[in-house]
Amino acid sequence: MERNYATPEEYGLPDLLCCAASREVKDNEIVFAGTGLPMVAIMLAQKTHAPNLKLIFEAGTLDGRPPQIPTSVGDARCEMGASRSSGLHDAFSVAQRGYVDLGFLGGAEVDEYGNVNTTCIGNYLEPELRLTGSGGNPDINSFARRTVFIMVHEKRRFTEQVSYITSPGWKVKKWPEGTLVHRKELYGSAYRGGPSAVISTAGVFRFDDETGRIYLDTCHRGNTPEQIREMCQFDLDISRVSGETLPPTREELHFIHSVLDPEQIFIPKVKQKG
Repeated sequence: MERNYATPEEYGLPDLLCCAASREVKDNEIVFAGTGLPMVAIMLAQKTHAPNLKLIFEAGTLDGRPPQIPTSVGDARCEMGASRSSGLHDAFSVAQRGYVDLGFLGGAEVDEYGNVNTTCIGNYLEPELRLTGSGGNPDINSFARRTVFIMVHEKRRFTEQVSYITSPGWKVKKWPEGTLVHRKELYGSAYRGGPSAVISTAGVFRFDDETGRIYLDTCHRGNTPEQIREMCQFDLDISRVSGETLPPTREELHFIHSVLDPEQIFIPKVKQKG
């Protein structure tokens, strides 16, 4: 069936990121959400192609179905239509027991194996910048079968080596010898999966099943593979680019701006010219 895609004048970059993230969600999955754009993306999936997904808000609401976007994971609106309203302990216990299929996370730095830093920039003991810290980042990254990171794309963020590994990727250095080992070896019997995609403000990236290395899948409108490769400190694989990131459909834009986030709390609406 032909999809009614919006024209470039009808959407902005936040719309594109939201829809790209939403399309990572599959029907009948259990999805873990933090505050911000990921909440909009998951609820958009719930309204469109994944009506049977179960949404866990990080603060403890299970299977919530609020009609509009909550301002945070602790907003009382998260409880509307929920199967259970509890707390952090229950939410993370569900994840720890292996029920979560997909988690959305953010990051300040990422390397070519999907190791993500949200802790500090520079030496941990004397950092140039102390960041917000781990929060639930390593927990969700470890417990979920797949994780999707949503990040601003800057060369300093897509780095050869992150300053601190908050959330392990597909290969990490084994202490004390410093050799790279695969995530499966690191986690052992607790292994469930790992990073499946990075959605940046430049494109969508995925990871090779064998090597664990990141590669560019699609470019957002206005970016070329070569330009995006130059925006990374490591040698980005651009040999597998499948094309341009699909734009939002008009149906998706309707749900984002007229149903889910009409107050533009997280996704600003593009002003139409004329």
